[in-house]
Amino acid sequence: MEVDTENVGMDETDALMRADNDSGVLNSKDNDDDDAPTVEETYEITTTRRKTIRTSYKIQETSSSTKKTTMTTAAKLYGKDLSEYDDIDVDKLLAELTPEELNILAKEVDPDDSFMPPSQRCSYECNKSPTGPLNRKKLIEHINKQALETPDIPELKPYVPGVIRGKKWVPPPQENTKEKEAEEQIAIDLGEEYEQALSAATQEEIIDLAAILGFHSMMNQDQYHASLLNSGQPVGLGWDGVTKASQPKVYPMEPPNDTDVDATIKQVRDDDSSLTELNWNNIKNISDEKFIQLFEGLEMNTHLESLSLTNVGLNDKTAQRLADALEKNSTLRVLNVETNFISPPVIVRLIRSLLKTKSIEEFRCSNQRSQVLGNKIEMEITQLVEQNPTLLRLGLHLEFNDARHRVAAHLQRNIDRNRLRRMGRASRNYTIGWAMH
Repeated sequence: MEVDTENVGMDETDALMRADNDSGVLNSKDNDDDDAPTVEETYEITTTRRKTIRTSYKIQETSSSTKKTTMTTAAKLYGKDLSEYDDIDVDKLLAELTPEELNILAKEVDPDDSFMPPSQRCSYECNKSPTGPLNRKKLIEHINKQALETPDIPELKPYVPGVIRGKKWVPPPQENTKEKEAEEQIAIDLGEEYEQALSAATQEEIIDLAAILGFHSMMNQDQYHASLLNSGQPVGLGWDGVTKASQPKVYPMEPPNDTDVDATIKQVRDDDSSLTELNWNNIKNISDEKFIQLFEGLEMNTHLESLSLTNVGLNDKTAQRLADALEKNSTLRVLNVETNFISPPVIVRLIRSLLKTKSIEEFRCSNQRSQVLGNKIEMEITQLVEQNPTLLRLGLHLEFNDARHRVAAHLQRNIDRNRLRRMGRASRNYTIGWAMH
């Protein structure tokens, strides 16, 4: 049903539209048939203004005795439904446009449309012919020259010294900044017995109770440590006391390492039975020849059990020679090469050399030239450690959790296996001794 309202006044048209909108629910005749068909009626109203507005009203009749009215507005573009543009060949339409029309169309393109290539989102307005290839340096010089030659925009009110231009900012008045002491009273029901005990307790007893309960924020450091040591409360340091910084304890400097390098090398090479522990820590300016002589003697030594080479400038060349010596020595149990200049691949080489004789129980090599070993190196170290049944302690920082947990689990298994071996040996000795008696 179509109603022509071209000659109807605007007031009458608005009234007719309001009447249709206010109808809400329309009564109909009783209809007891639940399978009644759906009836659709469309009213099209056209009003003539600057723009043409078409509104369609859709009335659905359901199986009940009421009619529900829904209003839908069809999406249109240039007076036509969008479905009518589905079969249009866009390339053919663009081919028929003139350059002027294409330029106008390009200006209407949304620059934020991600479906358009970046080169087509902006229209190029320059019609001048190019004067040559782009020279970035000359372009920047030209822009700087234009900026210097362009006069500044004159100010509306010139600057005069001592004269305030505009409104001066005045800070708001500040309130009294004095601290106001406020006492908070918190009512806690502790019971009659606890109330009587706390009311009769002295300040020292309350401080001891706070230390036992772990209320560190209620005490100062001297009170806490005095409560732990049971040495009595410091004088003048109650609840309102202030703990002053205590003077640090003066520790004597460690004496320099006075080990004779040449003498110990001779002892190692001669396989001296009295030398079971060698410490070269913090000895400076040891040449590579000295290290090579030591490691050559270590190959044939059968009495040295502990070797410590911390902060002696050990490099990859000498560390490689140490790895060769470890493969031939079967008595060394503790090796410490921390704080040197050994690279991660050479650390792997040292750990691999421990598998030859399987006599080293403690190996420390942290704080080297490279603080981070990397995932590949750590996985190689983990596999080598898991193949070593005698290593009990490893001093090496591993960054990845997988490698760290696997190494820790394997070392714990070695410790348990070693403990069971000692217990079995002790049990056998006890059995033999009891049988002999």
